[in-house]
Amino acid sequence: MARKLKTYQTSLGFFDLAIAAPSMKAALEAWGADSNLFHQGAAKESVDPDIVAATMAKPGVVLRRPVGSAGSFGEHAELPTDLGDPGPTKATCKSKARTAKQPSSRPIDKAAERKAALAFEKGQKRRERERASEEAARQKDRERRQQAVDKAQAALNKAEQEHAKRAATIQTEVEALEKRSQAEQARWDKEKGRLEAALRRARG
Repeated sequence: MARKLKTYQTSLGFFDLAIAAPSMKAALEAWGADSNLFHQGAAKESVDPDIVAATMAKPGVVLRRPVGSAGSFGEHAELPTDLGDPGPTKATCKSKARTAKQPSSRPIDKAAERKAALAFEKGQKRRERERASEEAARQKDRERRQQAVDKAQAALNKAEQEHAKRAATIQTEVEALEKRSQAEQARWDKEKGRLEAALRRARG
């Protein structure tokens, strides 16, 4: 059964944000908040009939309007035009506070609420499928890269073994040549000694 949606509102950067979500946690995730704005007093549940109607029409979608304005929420909003103003006066703040505290006179449409909740749940499942598909693609890419790494490592290991084998063969040949060289030097020393002795005898 779809969970009942509530409308939550906050301000981030240059915009007021609103969303219809089943919980504060879901709202924070949709806003991309890295801290609990509700505990900090920076976010709240909204009962404004216009805001509730706008969010329920697009459940799970973050709606925006320029920060501090009283305009309607939408998926896209222009930047506020009064950023250089000194800010709201006390009278304006009191007026807004009184307006915010007024209870909604619009009757609650249970059928619309259920429809919005079902739409949110459907959208959430779609987003979960998209995330799962993206994660599967990333996992496949990681496996492909790992296979390439394993193949390259195996080729390097094989080349190192072949090099070690050839180096060992060359070293054996070097040692054999060194041994032959020493034997030849010993033979020559002996032969040279014999011939020099014969030369001395011949010279008398």
